[in-house]
Amino acid sequence: MRTGTADLPLHHGRAPKWLFNKMVRLAGAIIEAIVIEQDRHEFLRRVSDPFWFQAFGSVLGFDWHSSGLTTTVCGAMKEGTKHISHDLGLYFCGGKGGASRKTPRQIQEVADTISLDGDRLIHASKTSAKVDNSCVQDGYNLYHHLFIFTSDGDWSVVQQGMNPDNRYARRYHWLSLGLESYVNEPHAAICCDQKQDSLNMVAADSSASRTSVTGIARDRPDKTIMEVEKILKMPDRHPLLTLDISPKYFHKILLRTYERSPADFEELIGVAGVGPKTIRALALIGELLYGTRPSFRDPARYSFAHGGKDGFPYPVDKSTYNQSIAYLESAIKRSKIGENDKMKALRKLVYL
Repeated sequence: MRTGTADLPLHHGRAPKWLFNKMVRLAGAIIEAIVIEQDRHEFLRRVSDPFWFQAFGSVLGFDWHSSGLTTTVCGAMKEGTKHISHDLGLYFCGGKGGASRKTPRQIQEVADTISLDGDRLIHASKTSAKVDNSCVQDGYNLYHHLFIFTSDGDWSVVQQGMNPDNRYARRYHWLSLGLESYVNEPHAAICCDQKQDSLNMVAADSSASRTSVTGIARDRPDKTIMEVEKILKMPDRHPLLTLDISPKYFHKILLRTYERSPADFEELIGVAGVGPKTIRALALIGELLYGTRPSFRDPARYSFAHGGKDGFPYPVDKSTYNQSIAYLESAIKRSKIGENDKMKALRKLVYL
């Protein structure tokens, strides 16, 4: 199982309408073929693998190294399956920008239709986003969140953040199958090129820090604020010494966590208002008071079939693209009536 992140340079171009229309049809056909030949859980495994996702985008004809690959491929998957979601038992919610904020409502609408526990799925969606935006402080702010789940209640997440300083985007993948904790090494494997020291509160090495941070959040706010005042008077010799959070706002959040009294770190990050600055401040206080140093290890650890949108490595071959769509759609239709010759031929490609 490979889940984790991938880094991509920012790209401001967009797929032309004629190409996106083809991407929608081909994406839908490929997803349907995977579900027919394997099952819906196999698709979750694949889409949570950053290597497979990158190759999938290349097969669809998008730039293999572009940040736009994530949003465009996710859009094509969502659009290409919307009429067959119930048949596949696969549902796509969320998207880029404003669409990502509609994710909880979209999840609940589907869950009500197929009698699933919508609250559990919404918790998974919100917590995965909170972890990658607040607990993994690598400089990338999330702007895209796609939540994919099955009629069995299993799920995968593909989300992306942007770093305007290095002009890169970072994609994060999650998979519920085999997930033991949201806040302790939730990404099973990582792949990327751009790495840097980052506050990583979900690293195994941050276990003690998570415990102390949660304990501080349950303390009386006045007690914690007194410790903050001591920290601000210390010499500037600590990597986290600068507290970029307003004392007034910090007190307000501490009052909220004190009243909520979170049982563990996962519950703490779910408290409204607890964001990156609060986590940073609590991690610093925890280290200085209890010596529980958090991890600063960055959590981050393709093939061309139809060319690329910008002509790299060669222009999209429309004729070949149309043939690929027609072949897959024909194979799917014939498999449904018991004629599996084309699907068997596709299966053989795995061994070539």
